[in-house]
Amino acid sequence: MAAERRGKAETLALRQRLLRSEANDLALRLARRYTGHWDVVVLDHAYHGHLSSLIDISPYKFRDLDGQKEWVHVAPLPDTFRGPYREDHPNPAAAYASEVGRVVDRAQQAGRKIAAFFAESLPSVGGQIVPPTGYFPEAARHIRRAGGLFVADEIQVGFGRVGKHFWAFQLQGDDFVPDIVTMGKSIGNGHPLACVATTQAVARAFEATGVEYFNTFGGSPVSCAVGLAVLDVLEKEQLQAHASHVGSFLLELLRQQKARHPIIGDIRGVGLFVGVDLIKDEATRTPATEEAAYLVSRLKESYILLSTDGPGRNVLKFKPPMCFSLDNAQQVVMKLDAILTDMEEKVRSCKTLRLQAQGCP
Repeated sequence: MAAERRGKAETLALRQRLLRSEANDLALRLARRYTGHWDVVVLDHAYHGHLSSLIDISPYKFRDLDGQKEWVHVAPLPDTFRGPYREDHPNPAAAYASEVGRVVDRAQQAGRKIAAFFAESLPSVGGQIVPPTGYFPEAARHIRRAGGLFVADEIQVGFGRVGKHFWAFQLQGDDFVPDIVTMGKSIGNGHPLACVATTQAVARAFEATGVEYFNTFGGSPVSCAVGLAVLDVLEKEQLQAHASHVGSFLLELLRQQKARHPIIGDIRGVGLFVGVDLIKDEATRTPATEEAAYLVSRLKESYILLSTDGPGRNVLKFKPPMCFSLDNAQQVVMKLDAILTDMEEKVRSCKTLRLQAQGCP
């Protein structure tokens, strides 16, 4: 029975991933049909799904597979901790958006035409990144100037997870609206369900092909009922406000840990989307990859499941269920503190751990 349940759970997880992929694949088809263009701009280290069309626009995947296609153009990840424009830059949003403009210009000079810019509203695989406010509107200006559409991938971060807003792209300003938004995972609370939202103009251009879009599970009344029930629970249990309250508490607890443990280089996030960036050395901000893996393994022994992300696999990613409580946050951080303290006493595998062991503040 246990094996059967595990098999069913794995099948459900696969369907969730495929539906997420189907949403982004549809967004890609919509953009290409509407614009008449083919090329795509993506962020470095991005991941948008498992389908072949999406592996091609996911640097996180294609660099280890078939490589970068000529129609894919990669812009720098807007990471203000480890990227080229950091927290001390006077306007990192404009600087990173200018990089998108340069990518577009190079593509056009080569005779390429931009169909879309795909971006997770909060890049997760890239390391739990919170783009500087104002970055998306400026990046969208460069993309739209080239005739392309802005696609916001909200599959991991939508539906109130960020607390302050229902959609993570709203963190970029009240006036910013993507051309296409893809969503999944949270919309079904475990049930395989995904969705694409766009403008009437884009939808009508797609409809004008005369080729109907359908799939086996599309429009299932069961799935529709699940999605509506999830929206009801989000509203009735005020989970968006809950994410804001608990997320703020979690961030504060983690910032206190940063003051105690030099291996913690950065705490970033919003709502229940939080990253803890572990470093080997404060001056170089070298990713503490091995230490992060060790820490995650130790946490698992205490039945706390975290994983690592980012190019250096050194960022602890916190994306708990929306029912995650203040007590849960305190429990996790207390265990994190205990393991880090033990690592400072015993492991001492990098400079930041040795510093604390030697009694440095």
